[in-house]
Amino acid sequence: MKIKNIIIAVGILLLGIVIGKLMFSTNVKNVTTSHKNETAVEHWTCSMHPQIDMPEFGQCPICGMDLIPKSKDEAGLDPNSFKMTKNAIALAGIETMTVGGSNSNISENQGLSLSGKIVANEKQTAVQTAHFGGRIEKLYIKSVGEKVARGAVIGKFYSPELVTAQNELIEAIDIKDAQPELYQAVRNKLKYWKIAEKQIQQIERDKKVIVNFNMYSDVSGYVSEIIAQEGNHLKEGAPIFKVSNLNTVWASFDVYEKDIDAIKKGNKIAITFNAYPDKKITAKIDYIDPILNTKTRTVTARVTLNNKTQKYKPGMIIAGIVSSKHSKNTSKTIVIPKTAVLWTGKRAIVYVKPNPDKAIFELREITLGNVVGDKYQVLKGITDGDEIVINGTFTVDATAQLLGKKSMMNKKETKDEMPEMDMKKAKPKKESTMKCAPGKCGSGM
Repeated sequence: MKIKNIIIAVGILLLGIVIGKLMFSTNVKNVTTSHKNETAVEHWTCSMHPQIDMPEFGQCPICGMDLIPKSKDEAGLDPNSFKMTKNAIALAGIETMTVGGSNSNISENQGLSLSGKIVANEKQTAVQTAHFGGRIEKLYIKSVGEKVARGAVIGKFYSPELVTAQNELIEAIDIKDAQPELYQAVRNKLKYWKIAEKQIQQIERDKKVIVNFNMYSDVSGYVSEIIAQEGNHLKEGAPIFKVSNLNTVWASFDVYEKDIDAIKKGNKIAITFNAYPDKKITAKIDYIDPILNTKTRTVTARVTLNNKTQKYKPGMIIAGIVSSKHSKNTSKTIVIPKTAVLWTGKRAIVYVKPNPDKAIFELREITLGNVVGDKYQVLKGITDGDEIVINGTFTVDATAQLLGKKSMMNKKETKDEMPEMDMKKAKPKKESTMKCAPGKCGSGM
């Protein structure tokens, strides 16, 4: 019986040792696995502030929330780069283009490209003024764009001075034989006010005062501005309206400061018109503004065009290519579609795809030059070979904003721009040290 009990006790002891060994080895394996998983995560971020990138687990330095592991795709990315899924790219219709090569359409052979518009020839602009002081009873010029011919009646005017002058003329008629010089002086006064001879003769014949006088145009052309209105009281010489003679117009181009040396008076320029895609004319630059516009950093280059057929309308958008032996465009200039550019007031930005094999995007600020049709000339910010987004740019920017990355509306996301924040080390997570008396912590314990 004793031997039987000893055998049973030894068996139980052995069984316990086996079970203990199995349990211990499992725990070691789990600990090792857990440790491996922990050390595999080398980057930590905040779910509320995705721009946070920490090398170890802790709390967000902005909001204090526990950090979470970054995905393998996010780990190692630039702070302002972000990834989009293929499905999101397809749904948003995002398209990209590689800058340079055949996409660059400004070269040495083509010369310097300029943008501009048709404007009225200011040398052919005139102002119609009031011949005498008085009140406008009726004005026949009602709208901008009306054609006015020299000698046409432009309105009816009441003038107290004219009423007085007519009475003087009627009295002078009776003494013109005795005092012809006085009679002639009174008559000339009306002529100086450009009263028609026909009206003066009517006054002498009827010996009646004319209350409202016709005023006749001194100029001819198209009305470009109406200054006075019916009922206005005007002094002699006050402007009534402006006219422009459009038999000749100016093709006015903006030349950026860096390109000033590339143009000279007399340079040939090939001009194309948005309104007439198939029309192209060649002319010579006859004027370059000597003063730089400090707001746009441009000067105006001008060409005078014959416009007897009235085909060229002021305000038309045009483009020109200047042929110049001294042109600075000795290499290809980068141009990109207007759809690629987002404006934030003073900033112009595009989204670049740094790696053609990965759907990763980042914002890039650029400096623009001339407008060439539906494209912009890029002076700074991107180089040949860069791949940029040309369609779906707003969607890409919206994604950047949602992820807290540098975007059109958000400029301060970089590590350097965060105010007094230690980005090298996260705040260590502190365990609670609060001790509660029994029944005081709300758990019933």
